[in-house]
Amino acid sequence: MPKTKLRAAAAGGTADDVEAAFYEALQRGDIDALMVCWADEDEVFCVHPGGPRLVGTEAIRAAFEHMFANGAIHATPARVRRVESLASAVHNVLERIEVLTAEGPRHAFVLATNVYHKTAQGWRMVAHHASPGSVHAPEDEDDAAPQTLH
Repeated sequence: MPKTKLRAAAAGGTADDVEAAFYEALQRGDIDALMVCWADEDEVFCVHPGGPRLVGTEAIRAAFEHMFANGAIHATPARVRRVESLASAVHNVLERIEVLTAEGPRHAFVLATNVYHKTAQGWRMVAHHASPGSVHAPEDEDDAAPQTLH
């Protein structure tokens, strides 16, 4: 991970900085850089596609370490929708995931919700919830044809 983004996340940066550092850590398979993004709070949680709710940084770290044992996770944010306030930010992210298949690399899409709080250490992730993937990017409701209300 470029040290500037890791430093921005470590120094607090913005919710966007922490999110960029999170996805870069996934792509590098860097557990320490990934965990810097998380708040050090007992109630942080993570849900991987089809998985259970993991509560606390120890459970989250163990799950990502297990995932990284198979290599880095090639996930990049393709689209982000943000709802932000002074002390919290919610990002709904369309993640583009590269997966290796018998036919070679393919792309899948996952919808994830990342929640950030402004803590004493700066902005930190407090929740990551990812849906099961699909081979096609979902259309946003507002990207579809306009609907007429009568």
